[in-house]
Formats: sequence, C-alpha cells, structure tokens
Amino acid sequence: MSDTLKNTELLSHKKGDSAYIHKNTSSSKKLLAFASALTLGFAVVEIIGGYLANSLALLSDAGHMVTDSASLLFAFAASVMAQKAASVKYSYGYAKMEVVAALINGIVMFFVVGWIFYEAVERLANPQPVEGGSVFIVASIGLLVNILVAWILSHDSKNLNTRAALLHVMGDLLGSIAAILAGLIIYFGGPIQADPILSMFVSCLILNSSYSIIKKSLRLLLDGVPEDISYEEVGTTLEEVPGVKSVHDLHVWNMDGNEIALSAHVTISDFQKWPEILSIARNQLEAKFGITHVTIQPEEEEHA
Repeated sequence: MSDTLKNTELLSHKKGDSAYIHKNTSSSKKLLAFASALTLGFAVVEIIGGYLANSLALLSDAGHMVTDSASLLFAFAASVMAQKAASVKYSYGYAKMEVVAALINGIVMFFVVGWIFYEAVERLANPQPVEGGSVFIVASIGLLVNILVAWILSHDSKNLNTRAALLHVMGDLLGSIAAILAGLIIYFGGPIQADPILSMFVSCLILNSSYSIIKKSLRLLLDGVPEDISYEEVGTTLEEVPGVKSVHDLHVWNMDGNEIALSAHVTISDFQKWPEILSIARNQLEAKFGITHVTIQPEEEEHA
C-alpha cells in the first residue's frame, strides 16, 4: 500500500465513527470578505472626516474600523485555512485556526482601547475645537455601514471567529453612536469635552466584550472542558451505563468551538457486551451533552 493510500485510510472515518471530518465547513468566508471590503472602504472616509473635523470620537471610530478591516481579513484567512482537511501533520485538521484568529482579534482590541484612552486624556487636558456638524454627518453614515456589516456577520454567529470579528464591528457601531452624540452636543453649543468622554465610555464597553472573547479562545486552545458541560456529570453518565464498572482518564474538550469531543477508558466485566455498551454510551453522551466525537477504550475489570 502506498503512503498516500495508507495516510488516507488512517485519517478516514468508518461506519459508527463520529461524523466530524476535522475541518470547518461553514460558509463564513464570503461574509467575512464582503464585510472586510465594506469596513475598509468607509474607514478611509472616516479618517478624512475625522482629520478635517478634528474629532477624536470620529478618528477613534475610524481606528476601530481600520483594525476591524484587518481583523476581518485575518478572520477570512483563518476561515479559508480552517476548511482544509486533516493531514498527516495535523490529524485534527486546521479548524482551530479560527480560534487563534479570534484570540488575536480580542488582544488587538485591548491595544486599540489603550490608544483611545491615551488620546482622550490628552484631549481632556487640552481641549481642541471640533466641527460638530461634520462629525454628526460622517458618524451617521458610519453607523449605517456598521449596522449592515453586523447584520452580514450575524448570519454565522455560532462561529467563534466570526463572533470575534462581530465584536469589533459592534465596537465600531458603539463608536459611531458616541461620535453622533458628540457631534450633536458640540453642534448645539455643548462642551467639546463630550468628544473624548464619549470615546472613553465606548472603550469601556468594548473591553468587557474583548475579555470574554479572549477567555473563551484560551479555553478552546487549552482544550478546556466546555463551559456549559459538567465534567463530573459526564463521568457519572458513563458510569451509569449498564455494564460499565468504572471510568478513568476522562477528557472532554471542544474541537473547534462547535464540535465537542470525548475520550475515556472504561472498565467492563463482559467484553461480549461491549458493542451494546458503546452504543448506549454514545447515544446518552450525544443526547445529554451534545458530545458527538466519542472515543472510548474498554478495559477488563481487575479481579482480586
């Protein structure tokens, strides 16, 4: 047998195996590509408008949109790579590339927020004139663009990579709202400090969401037990399967943000009943916890 045929056989799934094919089959890449082009295009408009109007709120929103565009492009690249099938070097496939992209996007947002805070403090200490009317017009258009991009990305909200990109866009959306308010306040004679203050307010909201994305990404990369699954309950469920005496070396993790996997060793007293035991265990794990990629090794019960 040739090495190619052998490798194909090793990576293949047979009848009774998990249906998971170790690659991402989502169609998010088209959504990400379109959203990225739309975001980058308007970011240029906001940069010009923010510079001419001397508005930090508008420039910070433009900065968001530039980083969003970059994050969307990175998410797009990760989505394309995640669709590659498993290989002899990466037998689990490349699906976690999207998790890596989500983590990087979340970290980038922390730096963006840091820059906005720094600039806002400078503006509060040394107030600068702002063209409120121009800010309002450009930010209003930006709000419509962000709503459109958010709507596009919401069609694949189950994907962590897309959710991280959506986080950036929601930050932009909030930034646009803050810029609109700043423009209105200043246009109608309010304090020009409204511009940096509203920028800082939006940044605080973004920090919370960024932390959530980073936390979940790290959990996935470290093969942590999914948040909505009780490790102890999974072990108890396996132990309660008729014919199973004990369970050890139990592992539960998320393959790519959507597919949950399990591996375990179980001690049984009658190997002739193993096919029936395995079938019951698979069915209960999927019904109770949504675990579909199951690998269980039976071991003979030790007798004193």
